[in-house]
Amino acid sequence: MTWDLRCGRWQDTLAGVECDALIVDAPYSARTHGGHDSAPTVGGLYGRTTHGSHRSGLALSRPGVSTTACVRRAINYDGWTQDDVRAFVASWAPRTRGWIVTITDHVLASVWDAALADAGRYVFAPLPWFSPGSRVRLTGDGPSSWTCWIVVARPRSGEDRNGRPFNKWGTLPGGYMFTSDGIGNTPNGGRKRTIVGGKPPALMRALVRDYTRPGDLVCDPCAGGGTTLLAAVQEGRRAVGSEMDSETHAQAVARLERELRQGGLFRAPTVPASEQVGLDL
Repeated sequence: MTWDLRCGRWQDTLAGVECDALIVDAPYSARTHGGHDSAPTVGGLYGRTTHGSHRSGLALSRPGVSTTACVRRAINYDGWTQDDVRAFVASWAPRTRGWIVTITDHVLASVWDAALADAGRYVFAPLPWFSPGSRVRLTGDGPSSWTCWIVVARPRSGEDRNGRPFNKWGTLPGGYMFTSDGIGNTPNGGRKRTIVGGKPPALMRALVRDYTRPGDLVCDPCAGGGTTLLAAVQEGRRAVGSEMDSETHAQAVARLERELRQGGLFRAPTVPASEQVGLDL
């Protein structure tokens, strides 16, 4: 299996690329980004701190659990507007042969739904990604936010690469439950996220399994730490993506090469993307 992670804006680096499926964790709304950066939080199930270097010194306690509040690492990219979502869908809907899957917040979920429908896609009701205990509200009132939304849409007609009509894809899960602490349908392993907002590898592998077929080309134009590309290759798909921040891109490439090399100890070795020439996507 092959992968290709490009550095730069997806509008430039992925111009003309066509794919079998698009799975993306695009930026959320400005409201979510602003709330993320400004709020103190206790991260992780049972309140374990996620970023110890940013501790505020506010100690909390629960039965049998000692916790310390921390201020989240700031997101180093802008939130998306409704126009950003519409421009993205207008560009990718004609170039994606199969499913489009996007993870988003409650603010933009309806925008994705409308944009995909306007592009001629059949859009399903948004699926919850439920991460219990992932964020605990320390200021203000009201419930903590443990849910993100997954909007999925398929072509109204046509067939996949194996000749199966998209409207005969079959029943798929009605939601997902994964946490960064490894609690959920499938353990995540509790690994530290490569970037702020990175998603559990187990979640991305589940989405790849459910909405693609072996050998498909999966595209992630907002690749971040490379989790979607890694999940695609681990599930026997090909992957291409783009990350516009050069430092994040370098970290993601190193991660992909390292983890795929380690996984290759038990199967035929994978050629690192940096050593591939003329990758045919």
